[in-house]
Amino acid sequence: MRRALVIAPNWIGDALMAQPLFSLLKKLHPRIVIDAVAPAWVAPVLERMPEIHDVYATDLAHGKLQLLRRWQLASDLRDVGYDAAYVLPNSLKSALIPWMAGINLRVGYTGESRYGLLNVRHANPAKGQRPPMVGQYAALAYAPGAKLPWLQENATVPMPVPRLDTDLNEAARVSARFNLDTRAPLVVFCPGAEYGPAKRWPPEHFATLAQFIAQSFPYARIVALGSPKDAPIAQAIADRAPNVRNLCGQTSLGEACALISRASAVVTNDSGLMHVAAALRRPLVAVFGSTDPRHTPPLSDLAKVQWLHLECSPCFARECPLGHLNCLRELGAEQVFGDLRGMLMMQRH
Repeated sequence: MRRALVIAPNWIGDALMAQPLFSLLKKLHPRIVIDAVAPAWVAPVLERMPEIHDVYATDLAHGKLQLLRRWQLASDLRDVGYDAAYVLPNSLKSALIPWMAGINLRVGYTGESRYGLLNVRHANPAKGQRPPMVGQYAALAYAPGAKLPWLQENATVPMPVPRLDTDLNEAARVSARFNLDTRAPLVVFCPGAEYGPAKRWPPEHFATLAQFIAQSFPYARIVALGSPKDAPIAQAIADRAPNVRNLCGQTSLGEACALISRASAVVTNDSGLMHVAAALRRPLVAVFGSTDPRHTPPLSDLAKVQWLHLECSPCFARECPLGHLNCLRELGAEQVFGDLRGMLMMQRH
């Protein structure tokens, strides 16, 4: 196999959890060149992965078929001459481009009954038995049903974990752009979650946490990072805690990655930026509500997870179906600061 195309996931966190697959493909096929098709908002993450050669950033709208646009892209890709395609989303439409491009080997999970579009199909995991997503993607590097090295009895090969490279020069440039003193400890808040409100720790809890930081670590600087959609949430935090600087919507995704790469600690919801922080090997506290840290945890030994594991959680709903959001409201700032304090104390030494 000389050249492979990846149809990347539509979410930043999912794209990061696919990085070990790319690393495995490189190990199994040392001369392989891997390109990716990705939504424009995910492309910057893939561009930071050393395994990815070229990224085709698309404007395909989430949830829309857009057959003509897919056909046009497939026509361009046909001339490249790919030997294989790895289709990571489970949707039928995500498998159309490799099929239209005439790529001979098309690999993925059966997903939405994609029997004609894929010709190397892995069985969908049974409901309620979903493995960690990073392992689910990594399994695509092997034949369907193969015994995975990290699942063998007495396995000596660990399940691969996502990693991103740190560019210290880029971090310094971005810090200078926002007038952030690189000598001061930087705490990053990631208060958003694209999926929905049931994944977002309340702004008042973030604000209380910021006050604890100010009392115990007065020289630390706190910035909130996220998309323009997250700016109102971050502003609600900053209104209660003036030591929080709201940069949501003011950075590109690449710039957000650069700032996270130099953070002393990160406090984040279950979001794409959580996985960025884990892949960049930054100390982080991840707050989980409606989702399950056993399926999409931050894959780093520097990460701590706070999850109340109430009877109603995980529900995987975008909004709390019971209307109380107790899985996050009852998770207080004191509990999160217990983990965060230890991380910031370590940075002093």
